Amino acid sequence: MLDKVKEAREKSKKRKFSQTFDLIINVKGLDLKNPTNRFNLDFVLPSGRGKDPKTVLIADTLAAKGKEAVDLVITKADIEPLSKDKKRFKKIANEYDFFFGEVSLMPLIGKTFGTVLGPRQKVPKPVPPNVDIKAFTAASKKAVKIILKENPVIHVAIGTEAMGDEDIAKNAEAVLNALRDKLPKGKNNIKNAYLKLTMGKPIKLELK
Repeated sequence: MLDKVKEAREKSKKRKFSQTFDLIINVKGLDLKNPTNRFNLDFVLPSGRGKDPKTVLIADTLAAKGKEAVDLVITKADIEPLSKDKKRFKKIANEYDFFFGEVSLMPLIGKTFGTVLGPRQKVPKPVPPNVDIKAFTAASKKAVKIILKENPVIHVAIGTEAMGDEDIAKNAEAVLNALRDKLPKGKNNIKNAYLKLTMGKPIKLELK
């Protein structure tokens, strides 16, 4: 895997922005019309994402503590005004990466913001009462979504080009191992996998 990471880096021209390492996995032998074969996983990368995602907490009693843990706090009192200003909330949904919701507010959040956050795969992660909010959100900041829906392709960002090759390799192996565990027939459900930088050439991986 380490050699493949180096090859992906070598075969990508330097850009004026920080590129992302992307893992693309094509699956086979699954009826994706069957909902039981589809999934949406939160997966913690062992080496992290290479950059901190922007986070939002929608909270009531946790609002004050949440200000130390996330980039934006939406209080219970903010929900109704935001529900009436869809343009503003869509901007928030596009700008921020992860959403958390105090568990007592989750039904209201779903009813109010579900149509905006759902299609963006940003449904808030429920935050239990009396939790250490800083520790809870810190772990989630290393997480990525592993999503398999109707299309038999899984696309996961596993780090940035600023990260070391060893860290990228570790993240790639971890995601592939997680998929082997999750897919019904393990590696036999994986057709092929590629690693690439955002603007780089896809490098085919050797699956074991």
